[in-house]
Amino acid sequence: MLKKILFIGLLLIATGANAHSADTSTTMLVEKENGTWVLQVSASLTAFQYEIRKHFAETPYKTPEEFQQMVLEHLKNNLEFSFNKTDISFGKGMVKLGHETRVVFEVFGIPSEFENVIIKNTVFEDIQKNESALILLKEGFNREHFVLNDANNHTLSLDVDDHKFVEITEAKASFFSYEMLLIVFAIFGFLFLIKNVFKEKDNTLDSIKNNK
Repeated sequence: MLKKILFIGLLLIATGANAHSADTSTTMLVEKENGTWVLQVSASLTAFQYEIRKHFAETPYKTPEEFQQMVLEHLKNNLEFSFNKTDISFGKGMVKLGHETRVVFEVFGIPSEFENVIIKNTVFEDIQKNESALILLKEGFNREHFVLNDANNHTLSLDVDDHKFVEITEAKASFFSYEMLLIVFAIFGFLFLIKNVFKEKDNTLDSIKNNK
């Protein structure tokens, strides 16, 4: 547990270094000792303000409390986690305002054992060239981080392989489809060949009959 705390501390320091950058954010999903999970999203206050003004333009906030409620709603609407094709649910949320603003949620519905994870994070997609670092911390798993950005449409698919998360790349995801395409072409080619063989045979028989 001490190692996990130190690791999280280092991540927070790294996040703080980019606290004034509107195009970077950090999303952390952390398993606690009792098996429950918490979600934290950290970004500059400027980034949150930009998104809230854009998505709540018709109902602008007048107080910090209204702003905080809009932030919670915005995250719930633009952050998705699916474990074994089952979406998680958000519990109570809290917003800590500052130059680096942090949002923390309780989350429910994460199974104790899972084989795959799909993450979609469009919280800051309106900010040009934005990138969000993703950290998943599960007891017994390797500590790794991933990046969501325009290049992957702010979406990641991860497999679980020997207690570590492995990103499913487009090449891997499309491999089965590519193989199936080759098989389909092979079947059609075989059928075309058989058809021509029988057609040629029929023409030969007709020619023999005509010669007689």
